[in-house]
Amino acid sequence: MFDTALTTADFIFLAKGAGMTIVVTAISVLIGTVLGVIFGVLRYQLGPIWAAPLIFVLDICRSIPLLIQLVLTNAFLGTILRLNLSGFTVACIVLSMYTAAYCAEIVRGGIEAVPATTRRAARSLGMTWGQDMREIVLPLATRIALPSWIGLALGVMKDSALVYVVQVTELLKSTQILITRLQEPMLLLLICGAFYFVISFPLARFGGYLEKRWSND
Repeated sequence: MFDTALTTADFIFLAKGAGMTIVVTAISVLIGTVLGVIFGVLRYQLGPIWAAPLIFVLDICRSIPLLIQLVLTNAFLGTILRLNLSGFTVACIVLSMYTAAYCAEIVRGGIEAVPATTRRAARSLGMTWGQDMREIVLPLATRIALPSWIGLALGVMKDSALVYVVQVTELLKSTQILITRLQEPMLLLLICGAFYFVISFPLARFGGYLEKRWSND
């Protein structure tokens, strides 16, 4: 008979950690996607020279490991700027910029993949730049960029495990706490992995559904 010291209260503790993972991921992906779309359009429209400052900032966010970004941002905001921000707020700020940096490249690539002839045809019909982007470019670019965006969102969800360094008790940190107390690493890691699967599976399936639906249009 399987014997474990894991209680209902411990399972609820893990569920709360999973809830924190979902909240941090949802906020970061939402804000990061909005910023990423803005940055991606600017990156495309301004070109490599005028967009150089923006490219430099985005490259920093993509190049420096997320763990270091979390530690340095927390120290900078708290020690230098004297801002009394919670670890949750710092985690969302860093993950949002991290998401935006990658999303900007996804958006830029999606826009560049739209055939130039399609854009010229839209402009020849009298569409303004805004109408062209809203009615033609962004819908087509969304279809192209969706698989990469789904992968990014899933990656951010898994990378959110690093926010423990700013004192945010998410799913993996909750698991580590229980492992230290109960000394049942295999069982707890299996449960942790199951939680991650339950969180990520619907998003992956939804992305697959949209891809299949759009491919049949």
